[in-house]
Amino acid sequence: MTPDPAEQVFQVITGYMASSSLYVAVLLNVPDHLSSGPKTATELAQATGANEDGLNRILRLLASIGIFEQVEPRGYGLTPASQLLRKDVPGSLRGMALFLPDPLHFRIYANLKHSVMTGEPAADMTVGMPLFEYFAEHPEDSEIFNNAMTSFSAPVAGAAVEAYDFSKYGTIIDVAGGHGEVLMTILKASPKSKGVLAEIGHVVEGAKPRIAAAGLANRCEAVECDFFKAVPAGGDAYVMKHIIHDWDDKRASTILNNIRTSMGDKGGKVILMETVIPDGPQPHLGKFIDIEMLAYPGGRERTANEFRELFAGCGFEVTQIVPTKSPLSLVEAVRT
Repeated sequence: MTPDPAEQVFQVITGYMASSSLYVAVLLNVPDHLSSGPKTATELAQATGANEDGLNRILRLLASIGIFEQVEPRGYGLTPASQLLRKDVPGSLRGMALFLPDPLHFRIYANLKHSVMTGEPAADMTVGMPLFEYFAEHPEDSEIFNNAMTSFSAPVAGAAVEAYDFSKYGTIIDVAGGHGEVLMTILKASPKSKGVLAEIGHVVEGAKPRIAAAGLANRCEAVECDFFKAVPAGGDAYVMKHIIHDWDDKRASTILNNIRTSMGDKGGKVILMETVIPDGPQPHLGKFIDIEMLAYPGGRERTANEFRELFAGCGFEVTQIVPTKSPLSLVEAVRT
């Protein structure tokens, strides 16, 4: 059935209302309050300290789009979607729900026209500096960002180790791997491999206790790294999850060239975990992430051919692109 054109327009122009409502519900831990079973708006308001009428109205909206189940006029339960918004459940997306619709995003997206007109990140104009410099000076926003990346990394990493054999690599270097979720998942699936997490200083300090808590301190170290200057040498595989997409071709090439240099005579492989944009008009999560890259750090999502061209310009050849059960694919390249 062809959708009603007006309904299509209204779905898009009201989209921020749904995402804002979801943000508030997750911020108030509503999904966790419902983990033991459905509750009324009255009970949820008492548990969260919220205004009962306001809370009921946002939950009614979210129930209408399948995030919650409306079990009575003013009662709500979990659906498979809201199960993923609970804390500490496998594949939880709570971190992403507290990041993508957060107040900082709304400030930046209010200036999206700046990116469209200039090609420059709206974030830089909004906060007065490059975004990652801003995060270094604003630890609360940095924590939200890193928690979101860790949240997204868990299901992505699980899908990656299911689709690709990392155990053949002796030393795996995760470049800009955040708090280490991807690398730790890989090492747990590859008990003979060793890992190096290379990150900027304040992120490394957050990663070390996580690595220790995972029982991997004897096989995984976290080191400080500025990938625009150099990356650690000695890797059999250099892994990056959602890193190259943060940068335009020039800066992405700097990172890849630094990896190529660090490989030395040993060689090795580069394995990216990225969305691969299809050439056709079909819906794809990567097309949304691409706008995030435009507005936030100034990067971009890429098609398969764009990945091949990027790698070729840095002396690499893409050897395979492996789809996974997550939105990201594995783009493998070797030095030519």
